[in-house]
Amino acid sequence: MLSLLHFLAFMAVTGYALFAFCSIVYSRVTFIRLGKKADLQKDLGNRMNDFVVQVFGQKKLLKDSRSGVMHIVMFYGFLILQLGALELILQGFVKGFELPFGNAHRYFSVSQEITTFLVLLAVIYAFYRRFIEKLPRLKRGLKSGLVIIFLTVLMVSIFLTLTFEHIWLGEAGSAYTPFSSVIAGLFAGMSANNAGIWFYVCWWVHLLTLLSFLVYVPQSKHAHILFAPVNILLRDTKPAGKLTSIDFDDETQETYGIGKIEDFRQNQLIDLYACVECGRCTQMCPASGTGKTLSPMDLIVKMRDHLTEKGSVITSRTPWVPSFAFSLSLRSEQAATVETYATNLIGDVITEEELWACTTCRNCEDQCPVANEHVDKIVDMRRYLVLTEGKMPHEASRYFQNIERQSNPWGISRKERIKWREGRDDIYVPTVDEEPDFEYLFFVGSMGSFDIRSQKVAQSFAKIMNTAGVKFAILGNEERNSGETARRMGNEFLFQQLCKENIANFQDYHVKKIVTICPHTYNTFKNEYPEFGLDAEVYHHTELVWKLIREGRIKPTKEVKEAIAYHDSCYIGRYNDIYDIPRQILKSIPGVQVLEMERNRENSMCCGAGGGMMWIEETQGKRVNMERTEQALTLSPTTIGSNCPYCLTMMSDGTKAKEVENQVKTLDIVEVVERSL
Repeated sequence: MLSLLHFLAFMAVTGYALFAFCSIVYSRVTFIRLGKKADLQKDLGNRMNDFVVQVFGQKKLLKDSRSGVMHIVMFYGFLILQLGALELILQGFVKGFELPFGNAHRYFSVSQEITTFLVLLAVIYAFYRRFIEKLPRLKRGLKSGLVIIFLTVLMVSIFLTLTFEHIWLGEAGSAYTPFSSVIAGLFAGMSANNAGIWFYVCWWVHLLTLLSFLVYVPQSKHAHILFAPVNILLRDTKPAGKLTSIDFDDETQETYGIGKIEDFRQNQLIDLYACVECGRCTQMCPASGTGKTLSPMDLIVKMRDHLTEKGSVITSRTPWVPSFAFSLSLRSEQAATVETYATNLIGDVITEEELWACTTCRNCEDQCPVANEHVDKIVDMRRYLVLTEGKMPHEASRYFQNIERQSNPWGISRKERIKWREGRDDIYVPTVDEEPDFEYLFFVGSMGSFDIRSQKVAQSFAKIMNTAGVKFAILGNEERNSGETARRMGNEFLFQQLCKENIANFQDYHVKKIVTICPHTYNTFKNEYPEFGLDAEVYHHTELVWKLIREGRIKPTKEVKEAIAYHDSCYIGRYNDIYDIPRQILKSIPGVQVLEMERNRENSMCCGAGGGMMWIEETQGKRVNMERTEQALTLSPTTIGSNCPYCLTMMSDGTKAKEVENQVKTLDIVEVVERSL
């Protein structure tokens, strides 16, 4: 009779747990399917490669080595323990049951016990990092610690169940069951009957905890266990940070950009449930780190909760099981419906201040272990504000007007774009009309053409090309703004207009190679213009300079005694993975000492100018460029080096604000190279 009740109870709780689990997962999938279908590239090979590297190699997690190792132990530990869990459950019905491994079973047993012990150590370390070390990026509280409780109970109950089974079966201690044998020694003298009773007590504790964890996982941040692998597999395989275009010829579109959660693409919505709330994105975010309201993690979490809430109203599916355990279910369905439909994604869920604080640096995305993409969502919502509602900071409105009228951010007459070349008599800078047989089109950009400081960079680069005998030309007054900043500020229409005009110009002059001093222009020409018809090789000026050095066409021979704190710009680094070339250039110059900041290469902090922030005044917290300048000054450099006009401006402003501009210079790499020729 007891055996029958035991079996029926097992079937009841297991059946309910499996039903609840499937119901919750199905609800989440249903909510995701409210989004627009994604037109994903059919490149299974690349996707599988990323899947293996990120899921089984845990590459991103190892950016924080301590947390990474801890997670690897848990990840592989749970994979290894699945067979042991099956055996343990069957032992509750067949006394002394063993999986049919024959003589190899003893090795299976020792592997299970060692793995259980290692997972328990990892759980203890997770508790230490969160609640004792109090790592700033990690949340604390019962909700955050609940999974630690689950895992601790699971591991301890495994050991206790095995311990009481040994006593119940009258088995002697063995080196193949090291931990349970030691624990069994603490219960010496316990009768077999009592051991059997305690076996079933621990067995049920383990089973109920396991099933409770199964039900809890998909409706908590640990849903990443299910959705993160899918997210990695179904991500957009495109150049890093490449934005999705709007089809302005589609007359069925009533709005532009994203104003409702269900307007996002389905693969974007998977991001929300894949988030593990590890805080790595927020920890590295320049806006968050300088006191702005933007937190990439909170942005994703708020959008996730909004999707769950609104999805449950639209689909009439309950998102929480059992409902009494979750606070959202305490509201009546009618109240939830009214409140949810009255809630605006932008304004109520995500504030405009958050959206306009982003520098689009992609440090958040680079750090994210589950391949979440934050920047495209922010830009999509900016597009809604700019193109649909006409709401934007007044500086952004002025920027757009100046670009539309004069094709530069200051509104200076476009006829003055060519005047930068008049600043020096020792350089030869022909236009495409003056030098029709050019190899490289030097796209100077608005900064190089109009900004007095950046003009010096353009002149130095022209001098280097003259010295190397490079045949190049400029468009002169025919050059237009690249549109990159307008795009990331949300004005996709203006970007596409400039993009098409530029490409038509390039085609008229049969441009095959383009070089630019601006990483933002470089990135948009290389990774985004091809979608609109650009067919040309695109170079950043550091790439061409390094090529000329390697070919022996220029030889930096004069000593330049500078200790240079090198700053990696976001659009060359994280967007295009160019880290070594600028350093190799500097190291090829006699006398130059390259100093590495604590945050360098892919972890480099943004200067604060990206995403249109070059033209929008910061009103919250500390200025980003001040924080980055202070990081550079801790190295006591004589020069802060960069490869971007925006970065150069921001770091120059930083040294002036710190009143050290007479002691610490700010130079572009090509300016240092020119001094050595």
